Amino acid sequence: MMVMIDTGVNRSFISIKTLDPSYSKHFVNKSYSRVILADGHTSLSVFGTTTLSITMGDMLTSIKAIVVKELCADCILGMDFINKYKLIINTEQQIVSISDNYKRTTLKFDVNKKDMNYPARLINTIRIPPKRTVTVPVSVELSSAQVLFRPSFTLQQRLPVVMLNSSLTIHHHTSFISIHNPTTYPCSLSKGIVLGTTTIPTLSFKRNSVIDYQLVHKNINNLTQHIDNLEQQDRVKTLLNQYAKLFDTSKLTIATNVKPHDIKTLDHPPPVSKPYYSTTSKQEEMYKIIQELLHYGLIRPSDSPYAAPALLVSKKDGAWRMVVDYKKLNNITLKDNHPIPNMEQAIQLLGGGYNFFSKLNMKSGFWQIPINEEDKFKTAFITPDGLFEWNVLAQGLKNSPPSFQRVMTDILSTCRQFSLVYIDDIVVYSRSFEEHLKHLIQVLSVLSQHNFQLNPTKCSIFHQQIDYLSHTISEHGVKPTDEKIQAIIKLREPSTLVEANKYLGALSWYRKFIPQFATIAAPIHKITNLTKPNRIQFIWGDSQKQAFSQLKHLLVTSPVFLDFPNDKYPVILTTDDSKVGIG
Repeated sequence: MMVMIDTGVNRSFISIKTLDPSYSKHFVNKSYSRVILADGHTSLSVFGTTTLSITMGDMLTSIKAIVVKELCADCILGMDFINKYKLIINTEQQIVSISDNYKRTTLKFDVNKKDMNYPARLINTIRIPPKRTVTVPVSVELSSAQVLFRPSFTLQQRLPVVMLNSSLTIHHHTSFISIHNPTTYPCSLSKGIVLGTTTIPTLSFKRNSVIDYQLVHKNINNLTQHIDNLEQQDRVKTLLNQYAKLFDTSKLTIATNVKPHDIKTLDHPPPVSKPYYSTTSKQEEMYKIIQELLHYGLIRPSDSPYAAPALLVSKKDGAWRMVVDYKKLNNITLKDNHPIPNMEQAIQLLGGGYNFFSKLNMKSGFWQIPINEEDKFKTAFITPDGLFEWNVLAQGLKNSPPSFQRVMTDILSTCRQFSLVYIDDIVVYSRSFEEHLKHLIQVLSVLSQHNFQLNPTKCSIFHQQIDYLSHTISEHGVKPTDEKIQAIIKLREPSTLVEANKYLGALSWYRKFIPQFATIAAPIHKITNLTKPNRIQFIWGDSQKQAFSQLKHLLVTSPVFLDFPNDKYPVILTTDDSKVGIG
């Protein structure tokens, strides 16, 4: 899209031809049918107004523009846009910088684009004395703009005049050019002669697909309605709206400029399976899912020698999800050893007394990562309707989690001091509101730049307490989530060895919150750590009942917030000779 930045117009404009036909549903103001330009004469037919979303570098901008029939460019950004984003235009260096109050981005004019040239014509006949320089008015077919002037090479060869490349400001179709006569005799130039061309410095911006702003505003309102301070709420909404496409869940997206997923396999014949048997109704559901995946470009038809069977599994809401049984492929796939963050270390990091948290969840996370073109045929799966292969990272592949983790760790490496990435979840943490604004803008900017998409229903923005990895985290520290605690409290006393092990396993996940856990749980360990021949000796007696009740009581008794070691202070180690626990 060719965009012209015009300091001579108050409003921004876009040509109807530039917009997607479906964009017309976003026109919200049709109260006037024509506008008059700065010259006082030229008028434009107006279709309405719409909110534009324009990506400039790694920054997503938005502005309400007037939609007209024809323009000299695809889009004209006027003073409303220039003031909103504090544009600084340097025509000599051919750069423009833009700020959104959180950072400033500098872009170069796209010299590879076809220039938008307009002749500069002399308004009056002039006579230039010898050895003199005169400044003369010229007319340009632009009402107001900043342009680059390039003198006519042919004119300077034909007549004894010298003009230089320069930066001009056009106002009411008029600007001024300096002309030098280096000879010892006068030189005349006729009215209307073309002295050179003016070139509008153009920028090549990414033209975004149509955004469902109604859905975006609903998602953003839901994410920010908990913020009691209305001024802060408005600032957060403004921030999120600048990255509207991240919150548009009306369509699926695939990330760009990220490392595609590789599938490295052993030297082994391609594994092949027949389609799994399914009922007629399931075949119909499978067909619908396949058509949807084809529509979004997530899969494509395949003629691969590989073939893994696809099947349907039921979701919690009763709907169907298609999964692929990649067991045979995974057996010959080399393991990707990229590390997944340690959950305990992640929890300890977030429990460092931070005041603001934002949790960002990626929508259909794996599907946003492309697969290496040379490896797509290995993902082929078979259904009653044919053979297909994935264009994006599929669930069930051996190295899907480490591959996704690598992508997210790499692109967010500049944000590692204030963000934590655990596969498809990102937590941003800060000590103040202002700091969190800056941190969140950096993270959202990176995600937007790589065309990622968030799942707003699983996101939490600007909270002072969040649930993460089965823990509740706040400035006070870390504790088990209420949901997990209630699940343990509702457990009945075990009557079998299997039930006792299940209970102990569930409670051991939160043993760090219970002082002297090993000592209190010793009676239960005594009857669960039995060798196979002795398991018949399992007896749930009074000491086990007492331990069972005491552990549940301690888990719900304040304080349950956990403080972590502070590296700034010395560590004191206290030991004893207990045979069942520490302390």
